[in-house]
Amino acid sequence: RMPEFDVIVLGTGLKECVLSGLMSVSGKKVLHMDSNPYYGGESASVSPLEELYKRFQVSAPSKSMGCGKDWNVDLIPKFLLANGPLVKMLLYTEVTRYLDFKVIEGSFVYKGGKIHKVPCTETETHNSDLMGMFHKRRFRKFMSFVLNFEENDPRTHHDMDPHRTTMRDVFRHFDLGDDVVEVTGHALALHINDDYLEQPCLMTIQRIKLYSESLARYSLSPFLYPLFGLGELPQGFVRLSAVYGNSYLLNRRVDEILMEDGRVAAVRSEGEVFRCKQLICDPSYMPERVKKAGRVIRVICLLNHPIKNTHDANSCQIIIPQTHLNRKSGESGLWNIYICLLSFAHNVAAEGKYMAVVSTMVETCNPEKEVAPGLALLEPIMEKFVSISNLMVPTDNGRRSQIFISRSYDHTPHFQTETDDILDLYHRVTVATPQNDAIG
Repeated sequence: RMPEFDVIVLGTGLKECVLSGLMSVSGKKVLHMDSNPYYGGESASVSPLEELYKRFQVSAPSKSMGCGKDWNVDLIPKFLLANGPLVKMLLYTEVTRYLDFKVIEGSFVYKGGKIHKVPCTETETHNSDLMGMFHKRRFRKFMSFVLNFEENDPRTHHDMDPHRTTMRDVFRHFDLGDDVVEVTGHALALHINDDYLEQPCLMTIQRIKLYSESLARYSLSPFLYPLFGLGELPQGFVRLSAVYGNSYLLNRRVDEILMEDGRVAAVRSEGEVFRCKQLICDPSYMPERVKKAGRVIRVICLLNHPIKNTHDANSCQIIIPQTHLNRKSGESGLWNIYICLLSFAHNVAAEGKYMAVVSTMVETCNPEKEVAPGLALLEPIMEKFVSISNLMVPTDNGRRSQIFISRSYDHTPHFQTETDDILDLYHRVTVATPQNDAIG
């Protein structure tokens, strides 16, 4: 008889691992496979350093880079909001017992040719040179409104309707200038573009609250990152799945996905057939069911110094908002540029060394020029590795086929977009079984 599973998961990227973990915990029989000999798919963690040089076809690292084994380079590093849904999912599956998280030391925004700390608390706002006196007063009023806002308590709404009033109107109500709006929307609410301005304000208010609550837990920044890098997550999930009697198969070729009456029925791999009721995978396993939604450029930079004007932070995020970037023939770009910095402090680089990734969505035929403003903040750079990848998204929601495909990772250095995708996938996968609604 062919082995039968409730769910087969293909690919060991973070999203697939989290979903596989949630399925295991809810009592499903899960088989998790990856055609690569390593974990993590496109968001793999590369160690030793020599491997990274090989992967990008660069000649071997010089002695000045320190011991190769001390490097764990995440190809797509992303920070976790301390109080966010992704951390809650990790806690729910209890995979956290295999991981150690450490706070990221700062969150910054680049404006007017300078790097500024993102203000969130009273004191930071008071000391911030991002805005003048009047703006500070209005911003404080606005933040007080946001932090006291309760969706179900109209007295906290100031005559604004959470489901009808747009965020633009809320900003207008508090008379916040464009600069302050930009920092609030992109650095506190962590939106990736300005679409949110025309959308109901509730979502943005919730996102600012989440940032603020996350910050309150650790005070340096709202972000966490695992020691030794994101590669620790898939490995934690492998150990977790063993606890539930489920198995991972690495380095297994996936030859065919078998369908019956338009629904997934089984996966054929190296002469074996594994039956399943549902399939979860990353876009690389289903090229005919995904489409390209853009391109992402990421430049991994190895440094021997922290970034200037960040108070020598050993780890941080810097957002360069789109209005500062004259891409596309003189008009401002559509997308922010992001920098995320990690170092020996998170055990991802050799002693005294730093690793920064500069990323954005590609808009022109010269992507490297598009990230130049970010690279300029990192000089001098010891070595850089450029990757440009397609952002693939599924062409349908998987209800009919029961094949659920994650989206490729976006250009941001935090997990906001990815968490939305995980939650969306989780709800689609479990919609047939409503009792599985433990994850809100």
